[in-house]
Amino acid sequence: MTTRSPTQDTYQDVPLSALLYVTRGTYTAAVRHAQAKVGCGDVPAAGELILNAMEWSGASFESVVRFLGISKQAVSQTVEVLVARGYLERSQDPADRRRVKLSLTPRGHTAGRAGRAGIVQVDHELTSRVGAQRVAHARETLVALLEIKRKNERLSRPEGS
Repeated sequence: MTTRSPTQDTYQDVPLSALLYVTRGTYTAAVRHAQAKVGCGDVPAAGELILNAMEWSGASFESVVRFLGISKQAVSQTVEVLVARGYLERSQDPADRRRVKLSLTPRGHTAGRAGRAGIVQVDHELTSRVGAQRVAHARETLVALLEIKRKNERLSRPEGS
């Protein structure tokens, strides 16, 4: 018995929010698989996002956390695990001795590079299925959603905060 792949029309009535929800793990699964292949299968949940972003862009931990829109406190347990497992290291910020700087270790770079390879693999498969122009439009749409989210967050904050 042959199973047929669903067509685009099959999902016409499914809300975009539901499609985003059910596909959210596509990249995560690819990243986790790629990291496991290089001996980094113990990256904690949300840790792969931090490591990948730091490796990919060279951004500081603080910049990544700010972009993701989460507080340092919310990721503190993940950071502790990443440090304990040898993915991140702490050092004193030379510009401000009261601050701690987090940076990737060689193992963190390995996990980040593997994560990027997983992302590239999904991007390649997606592009081969729908074409580069549609992927570009999807990116444009997701950036617009991000902007809407951030605008709504600003509007919902009390004045002065």
